[in-house]
Amino acid sequence: MLTRPEAPPPAPARSDLSLAEMHGSVRIPDAAGWTRRLGAFIGPGYLIAVGYMDPGNWATALAGGSAFGYTLLSVALASSLMAMLLQALCARIGIATGRDLAQLCRDRFPKPVNFVLWALAEVAICATDLAELIGTAIALNLLFGIPLLAGVVLTALDALLILWLQHRGVRWLEALVAGLMFLVFGCFATQLVLAQPDWAAVLGGYLPQASILTNENQLYIAIGILGATVMPHNLYLHTAVVQSRAYGEDREAKREAIRFATIDSSVALTLALLVNSAILITAAAVFHAGGRTEVAEIQEAYELLTPMVGTTMAATLFAVALLACGLNATVTATLAGQVVMEGFLGLRLSPVLRRLVTRLVAIVPAVVITWLYGESGTAQLLVFSQVVLCLQLPFAVVPLMLFAGDRLRLGPHAAPRWQVVVGWASTVVIVALNLKLLWGIIAE
Repeated sequence: MLTRPEAPPPAPARSDLSLAEMHGSVRIPDAAGWTRRLGAFIGPGYLIAVGYMDPGNWATALAGGSAFGYTLLSVALASSLMAMLLQALCARIGIATGRDLAQLCRDRFPKPVNFVLWALAEVAICATDLAELIGTAIALNLLFGIPLLAGVVLTALDALLILWLQHRGVRWLEALVAGLMFLVFGCFATQLVLAQPDWAAVLGGYLPQASILTNENQLYIAIGILGATVMPHNLYLHTAVVQSRAYGEDREAKREAIRFATIDSSVALTLALLVNSAILITAAAVFHAGGRTEVAEIQEAYELLTPMVGTTMAATLFAVALLACGLNATVTATLAGQVVMEGFLGLRLSPVLRRLVTRLVAIVPAVVITWLYGESGTAQLLVFSQVVLCLQLPFAVVPLMLFAGDRLRLGPHAAPRWQVVVGWASTVVIVALNLKLLWGIIAE
């Protein structure tokens, strides 16, 4: 049974703050104009957005674009719109309560339920880390010729970069992430110019297609895209990182913070949508249009880009963007792992140990698959990791929606009715797609 408190909980003690080392560390300028105050809130959205364009997205977008042309662009759009709403709700509850989603679950749910939610969140983070690890190793192989297995092991060293940036402050993290995101966007903007897609067909691809629900292959990739776009661990992370702003405790200050944080995440996720769309459009314009409808391996896509587009620049930009995405996404996996473990269990580990634990769990299956199957197994593993993420989504989205509409806990900052209705509708769609996928697997 779920329990409800009789009154909103008191403000958390300093030792129980979410991401305590960065909590309230970014000052909001007083007596400044709207633009400067908004600028102080720009950043957390980009930490979240990198999870929506990590290497796992590449596998699903490449597979979907090469096999089905522009058809699955509608899934990318719908997934991004869901993500914008859900992340806006995350910012709302984080700012309104001063607690992250994992902490709220620990406050409200019985211990057995809390433990199950924690375990599922850890599985989602490991699946995310697995995709990032393999994607980064592939990029190192394509750019520098480093063997895939060695690249998988080398990616564990990114812990040093993350720890250094965390020591410098949250603004340094945000600046690096935003810079790499715009680098990726520039790479794919150039790719689109080189690929010369059919823009009329691109626009048509954003319209929903009935074949997505009736074709099992399309549905599998569609669910992978959904899993790669709406990231379970990001729902926990966003509720924590928005608290890095020193926005004040009064009603009007929190209202303004919610508004600015929503703008921040929505703009950043729009950029992520453009990148994801560009990957799928490139695959459709180059591979599907060229009769190569089974391109799913990132390495195969890299090798085919030069002869099919006619310039080596296309392949180089592809690999550079992949490396930037992989490095970028490690930031969110690290921070999300910290939020989930501290929030659900109240267990605080050193950043070094937390990173090593997360990497160890992800690196074992990656090393095994790479050792046994080499490059041929990486695409299937990447797509499968995204489907795993989608299967975990309901266990993060349902608690989020329970808190978003809780007027007792959020008070005047509870989500408007329309957001609650659309949020629950999105949850129903997610659960229904998961059930259809599982039924298809069982029926086989």
